[in-house]
Parts: sequence; structure tokens; C-alpha cells
Amino acid sequence: MAHCIVEAAEAILDKEYPVLDHGFVRLVDYLGSDARIVQSARVSYGDGTKTYRQDKGLISYLMRNDHTSPFEQVNFTFHIKMPIFVARQWIRHRTARVNEISGRYSIMADEYYTPSPDCICTQSEDNKQGRSDEPVDSQTAQKVLDILLRGQEQDKENYHELLDLGIARELARINLPLSQYTQWYWQMDLHNLFHFLSLRLDSHAQYEIRVYARIILEMVRLVCPIATEAFENYKLGSTTLTRREMDAVRAMLKGQANPLEGREKELLEEKL
Repeated sequence: MAHCIVEAAEAILDKEYPVLDHGFVRLVDYLGSDARIVQSARVSYGDGTKTYRQDKGLISYLMRNDHTSPFEQVNFTFHIKMPIFVARQWIRHRTARVNEISGRYSIMADEYYTPSPDCICTQSEDNKQGRSDEPVDSQTAQKVLDILLRGQEQDKENYHELLDLGIARELARINLPLSQYTQWYWQMDLHNLFHFLSLRLDSHAQYEIRVYARIILEMVRLVCPIATEAFENYKLGSTTLTRREMDAVRAMLKGQANPLEGREKELLEEKL
């Protein structure tokens, strides 16, 4: 098969899509498309003459049954600018190839993330690693922003003072805050990219990484619309039941009592 060209994707190559206050996502390049997925899956049988409906059915089958290798034939390269604390979450997806700007070679830009007031919330009572759903009052939000901005301004002044003293960039940077923006080129195949999106689009993921994931999902949709639809149908927002939970479902379908009733705390502890 010839090199895959997707006109909708070509139209957005290198276009910056803004995220947060100073960030962006750019689709730099892509390799493959829905056509490459079905070609890879049918490699044993030859390309033949297949209709759009048959291709869609095959991709849905592959996604539903976790036949992942054909999706690995499609690759994406993004240029992303994000706060460092978002990057530290992002880098845990170790299946990517990453090249990040270096504070040893470059003077870091004076750009820092500050949340909008409606994103400033107290610690969640039922989520150890997240915020509650309700923002704080406007007075508290302004106080939080004042504290953040004051700290960022001091860190910026200290950084440039060290640079002006001739201190090495690799040392001058060490007190810079997690709110500072960094940039990288990030490349990942479609199978692992869908896994990244399933985690980072989840409501439990931090808001600041979810907004990046939403934009990336729409870019992927332009390159692989059939695969993205299958991902949304079969994987995004889905859940896995334990053996005991499946037994409980079977019992209730037979009109029997739920054997797990009253054991919610125990089940929650199992999943944690």
C-alpha cells in the first residue's frame, strides 16, 4: 500500500491548538491511517477489494477483542507545550519516544501556569490524589492566585539573577517551579495512544492533563476516524468486572438476590 495521506489531517499539520494559558498541541506528523490498520490485519490474506463497511467492521472487531498489533502500525508525532507538573504525569506513559527541551542548554522561558478561579478547589474527601468538584469562593481563589503569582515572580527573579552572575544554566534552573512550561516532541503508536487517552480522559485524571488529552483525541480522530469511533464505543469509559462481580450479574439476571449487596466497602478496597 502507498503512503497514507489523510486530507483532514494534512490540513492541521503544524497548527497550534492552544491549551491552558500558555500551552499548545501541534500534530507534527503521522504515519498510517485506518487503511493501514486493516491492511496490517489482512496481511495474511492480501488486500483484495474491501468496502468501507467491511473495514469498519474489521476495526471494530479488532478493538473489541483486544487484537492490538494492527493499531501499532499507526504512529503520531506531537509537539506539546505544557506545565512541568503535567509533563511529570505524562512521562509515566513509557511507551512513547520523547525529546524534551533542556534547561542545561536553553534559558527557560518566563511562562508559568496559573489555574483559572473555577479550577481552584479543595482536596477531595473521597479521592486521595484529586480535587473536589466545587470551586472555592472568589475571595479564597484570589488569595490562592496571589500566593502562586508571588512565588512564580520570586522564582523568576532568582533564576535570572543567577544567570546574570554567570552561574551555569543547569544550576540556575534547579529552583524553578513545577508550574513553569516545558516543551517536547512526543511520538507514540495508536494502540498505546488509545491507552494513554483512556486513562487521561477519565474523570479521575487531573483536569490540566485532561484538556490536552481531549485535543489529542480530536487530532487522532482526523487521522483514524473509524478506529477512534471503535475506541470510544468499546474502550473509553468502559470498565472491567471481577469474577465475583460477573457472578453477581448472572445471579441478578436470573432474578436472584445480589450476593455482593452490602459489601461495597470490601469491593472498593479490592480495586484500590
